[in-house]
Amino acid sequence: MQYIIYMDESNDEGPSFGNFYGGALVRSQDYQRVTEILEKKKLELNINGEIKWQKVTLPYVDKYIAMMDTLFDLIKEDIVKIRIMFTQNLHEPINLSVEQKAKEYQMLYYQFFKHAFGLRYSNPTGRDDLSLRIYFDELPVSPKDASEFKDYIEKIQSTKEFVEAKIKIKKEDITEVKSHNHVLLQFMDVVLGSMYFRLNNLHKIIPEGEKRRGKRTVAKEKVYKHINNRIREIYPNFNIGVSTGYTDIQDRWNHPYRHWLFIPSEHRISPEYVKRKSPVSPT
Repeated sequence: MQYIIYMDESNDEGPSFGNFYGGALVRSQDYQRVTEILEKKKLELNINGEIKWQKVTLPYVDKYIAMMDTLFDLIKEDIVKIRIMFTQNLHEPINLSVEQKAKEYQMLYYQFFKHAFGLRYSNPTGRDDLSLRIYFDELPVSPKDASEFKDYIEKIQSTKEFVEAKIKIKKEDITEVKSHNHVLLQFMDVVLGSMYFRLNNLHKIIPEGEKRRGKRTVAKEKVYKHINNRIREIYPNFNIGVSTGYTDIQDRWNHPYRHWLFIPSEHRISPEYVKRKSPVSPT
């Protein structure tokens, strides 16, 4: 068995939330079918180029909603798993070394990959080996740092949790890709972007000198609301601003869709964000 995992990152800073990371997982036997379903939907909607959150406009609202329906149909059936991780500015990390601060991006990405999907719980019988094929959207770091990061990802297989789960990672199966060549990565970008948009209250922005929100803002809110409605079909009381709860620890793997609010183990409460410390379940 092989799991194919797409990984992406979005804005590192926001007014309230930042460091957004997204992942999409599909089993190897489903990969071709998922790709064909998503590509077919784009063709039906006469969309030939890359889809992404930044391209959402009023004329394309219905098309983006239709594409998200296709994706969430697959998520609801657990054919595709989606994970979103982010930090909240309220929790300011402390006691970081100069090197840790410089490599915050890679360190958070590492934690996201290692834990977000609950991969350690994905092979409960342990009878057969699992392998991972990992596609990272182009890493915005130097080639040296990118190579070092991939080395760390490969070495995860040597950790106790991954050894016990019999999960293998080959160096040649860790690849950087361009999103326009991978349709699942594009669809995930829309979900990831929508969460950054809503958690940072960008749906409320009114351009300077105007009395109403811009058309693009209105369009993005419509798409976000539809995504949120589809999530709530799976989890009726879903709160996008906190870590998704679970009944059993293995739900970290079993759930088709989860959010993770990453809180540094050592942090202080940043006073300027205290008024915004309790995320409300947005609708």
